[in-house]
Amino acid sequence: MTDAPDPWNEFARELGRRLRRARAERGLSQEHVAHAAGLATFTYRKLEKGESNPGTSANPRLRTLVVLAEVLDLSLDQLLPPRPEGVAPGR
Repeated sequence: MTDAPDPWNEFARELGRRLRRARAERGLSQEHVAHAAGLATFTYRKLEKGESNPGTSANPRLRTLVVLAEVLDLSLDQLLPPRPEGVAPGR
């Protein structure tokens, strides 16, 4: 029996790809973005990887997402991936 993949894992990885792409397009270092957003560099690096702890999907605070979007000159719509299907408990 195979467990269905967790849609949040892919959502978090795609968020990380979007952060990495936006940062690279602007020629910014991870350290610069982290500092400008008030985050530890380690924390920002984990967000770009889409994880918080090994094997655990990233789950940043709303404030963190808003600040990162501002630092990277993006709207939240541009930063956030499309809503994953089937994330509501009991569905």
